[in-house]
Amino acid sequence: MGKEIETIALQRGHTISCKFSSAEELSMQSNLHADVAIEFTKPDLAQKHIQICLDKNIPIVVGTTGWSDQISRIQAQVKEAEGSLLHASNFSLGVHLFFELSKKFSSIMKNQEQYTPSITETHHTEKMDKPSGTAITTAKMLLGQQDSYDKWGLVDKDSIDESTIPIHSERIPDVPGTHDITYSSDIDQISLIHKAKSRKGFALGAVLAAEWLQHRKGTFTMSDIINFA
Repeated sequence: MGKEIETIALQRGHTISCKFSSAEELSMQSNLHADVAIEFTKPDLAQKHIQICLDKNIPIVVGTTGWSDQISRIQAQVKEAEGSLLHASNFSLGVHLFFELSKKFSSIMKNQEQYTPSITETHHTEKMDKPSGTAITTAKMLLGQQDSYDKWGLVDKDSIDESTIPIHSERIPDVPGTHDITYSSDIDQISLIHKAKSRKGFALGAVLAAEWLQHRKGTFTMSDIINFA
């Protein structure tokens, strides 16, 4: 993802002032000269990197998932620092169209009691978090449209009962990221699927987010960009 972001940023006329990785970690001692930072790492590192960028007054775009349980605390830190943070579980425009369709899909199906919903997400084996942030966002959107369910649960980890929307997570080498919403009955099933063909769409979305965020203060998501446009 870092390589894709760098390629697209250069194509759009930007300069890469510095890069960090496991070989050279970002720290408070790092010499940063940047208008904005783009962060795709691991959940525990993302929170550290956000704080460093806030302390150095650098807007940060975060594509790392798996830390949403800390969002309230981090939003408070952004507000206190008068900083800039844009986070998203997915930067693909197609995924955000998928989100909008999923809300409509769930709204139509909420009164069809013979159908039960489930979500399946499939990613490459390098993806650390399960379920994916996109799957969790999708589940929350379904929950917002249906009265019969009050939570989501990860199959093979959580307790799944009639009030829980199950999420199946699969990790397979070298596969495109795929998210599938399925409503099943005894006689048929209906599915809505988003499948990424490459990482370029995610990388372009991250660069566009960085361009948008540069002169804004506060905590934002991709929805703010779409609604602003």
